[in-house]
Amino acid sequence: MQMKRNYDCIVIGGGPSGLMAAIAAGEKDARVLLIDKGNKLGRKLAISGGGRCNVTNRLPVDEIIKHIPGNGRFLYSAFSLFNNEDIIDYFEKLGIKLKEEDHGRMFPVSDKAQTVVDALLRKLEELNVDIKLNCPVHNVHYENGKVASVELTNRQILTTHSIVIAVGGKSVPHTGSTGDGYAWAEKAGHTITELFPTEVPLLSDEPFIKNKTLQGLSLRNVRLSVLNPKGKPLVSHQMDMIFTHFGISGPAVLRCSQFVVKAMKKWNINKVTMNLDACPGYKDEQLFQEIHQLMKSEPKKAIKNVLKGFLPERYLLFLLEQNEIDPSMQSGQISQEKIRSFVTSCKNFKFDVNGTQPLDKAFVTGGGVSVKEIEPQTMASKRMGGLYFCGEILDIHGYTGGYNITSALVTGRLAGMNAAEKPSTTHD
Repeated sequence: MQMKRNYDCIVIGGGPSGLMAAIAAGEKDARVLLIDKGNKLGRKLAISGGGRCNVTNRLPVDEIIKHIPGNGRFLYSAFSLFNNEDIIDYFEKLGIKLKEEDHGRMFPVSDKAQTVVDALLRKLEELNVDIKLNCPVHNVHYENGKVASVELTNRQILTTHSIVIAVGGKSVPHTGSTGDGYAWAEKAGHTITELFPTEVPLLSDEPFIKNKTLQGLSLRNVRLSVLNPKGKPLVSHQMDMIFTHFGISGPAVLRCSQFVVKAMKKWNINKVTMNLDACPGYKDEQLFQEIHQLMKSEPKKAIKNVLKGFLPERYLLFLLEQNEIDPSMQSGQISQEKIRSFVTSCKNFKFDVNGTQPLDKAFVTGGGVSVKEIEPQTMASKRMGGLYFCGEILDIHGYTGGYNITSALVTGRLAGMNAAEKPSTTHD
């Protein structure tokens, strides 16, 4: 006689991927329990996209994969079953109208992340999914090569056919992702690849950073590159950035950050050189000619006034000083060599960074459960029967802009659908 299980499927973690997994399992008429150690579900969703919730991205699938440099290709199978357009349809069916913004980012028309969270919670209720909040999981138990039960910290044991681990990585810990799931994955025989911060501000001890010369200065639409030890770009991103009291931040910097981490590791170096092109719309010679013409046409005017408009004033004065050009000097008195060196600084200002802020300050965790050990169409463990993983605990990481959440929702949906199927033979 078979023992009656408490649940068909237990989902641990109430973030984007866990909510999606619990709903997908519930839609298959499974008895589902969603457990979260926090006091409310969807905390990471509620703060995503600056509190507006960037639910997905409308770019073509190939582009989305390109924006997930950490094992994005693993998601090709998953996207063939449920993709970003399906996410959009899914939310529209839940009554959430979405709108498209720059770079394909999709937001709720309400501009409130809470409307997305509320719609998912309503769906869970409609499907009679059991929810336990303020309920930390102490351990996950396996028997005879498959999942057996979940043990709570109050020592209560809940038996189940399948477990979906959706507890996130180690970034944004105040939302509850504190890396709990890695131990349960290792216990099931999984490899955890080295964890590192991605989408994270960079640190620098350059004098101009230490002296706060440029602190608080934003540069719009610049091209920022990470250089290898030979001075060749590993990656370049053309977006905005900001100088801070500890280094640099902003969208271009966040996207470059994982490449800085990887370069430091690969070449065993403690500093990486960045290249900042503040005038990406110009070629070097073109910029030189344009500035040269302006100076010739107004030889009596102070150089800082002639160059107004090429760069934000603080950055302009900084680069003039870097090239030992007095900002109030008449433009007619400045040598061609000086102008050439100034143009080089506009296009190729090089400075060193020496690492990133720590993982708990990152938006995204790099590393995690190795995707080689996961079935790409179901998110099932290849190591343990009835075990599924989804979201950021997997070694998948993308840029900010709706890519990580797309990965979380897609992997969550597939994990939940498939976890609900198991095992077909033992319906009790």
